[in-house]
Amino acid sequence: MKIYLDGIPRDVESTDGWLDGSGIFETIKTVDSKAYSLERHLNRAEKSASVLGVSIPTRKVIEEAVSEILIAQPHKYGMLRLSFGQNSRWLAVHFPYEPPMGALDLGIHPSSVTPLIHKEFPYSHRLAILAEAKNAGFDDALTINNEGKVCEGSVTNLIAKIGEDWITPPLSDGVLPGIMREILLENNLVSEQSIAQSSVEDISSAFLLSSLRIAQPVSSIEGRALHLSHALGAQIHALAVKYSVG
Repeated sequence: MKIYLDGIPRDVESTDGWLDGSGIFETIKTVDSKAYSLERHLNRAEKSASVLGVSIPTRKVIEEAVSEILIAQPHKYGMLRLSFGQNSRWLAVHFPYEPPMGALDLGIHPSSVTPLIHKEFPYSHRLAILAEAKNAGFDDALTINNEGKVCEGSVTNLIAKIGEDWITPPLSDGVLPGIMREILLENNLVSEQSIAQSSVEDISSAFLLSSLRIAQPVSSIEGRALHLSHALGAQIHALAVKYSVG
């Protein structure tokens, strides 16, 4: 397969898509080799790089590499990963990706988590939460901070309906500034509000958001059935297209 390492195209037999060491990354949905919300992802990467002291290439260099790899390694549905690591190293990889189907049964992760403020790798601690949830018979798990407030899913943002309002935990509760979350806030489909763990039982409907999943409905939390809000899900998917590829 074709990858771009430090801006140079290379052919490799296989890759897991990660650089060695630590750094920041962006994972981007592609459809017919068109990247969803690339500008927003690069804006976020640049902000994180500035805060964390990670060196990344210019926007033009990254965009040219992305354009080339999407042509060289095309997929009907894909996952574009951009990683920026130590010593100015960076990697662009485009994998095939099968969009998830169906609703999710969620558990609650038993231990409080460290807030996830930037998209940093290694990402093993978050992937471990997802694996633990699946081992317990769930599809994913809600994470809770050390103040007893809901943060998000293992690798996703959360929006939830409590009463008549759709809300999402604020960044101050230890939430990653997700791209889809940003779009929904801009369009006033949700508002920011903390969710205490004790209020999870008041959630009547929910979605997990990510750049890959867009919005995946939640069918239950800890075995309690939730209402599936099909109309809102369709609206979110339409916004993803509107703000991504036209």
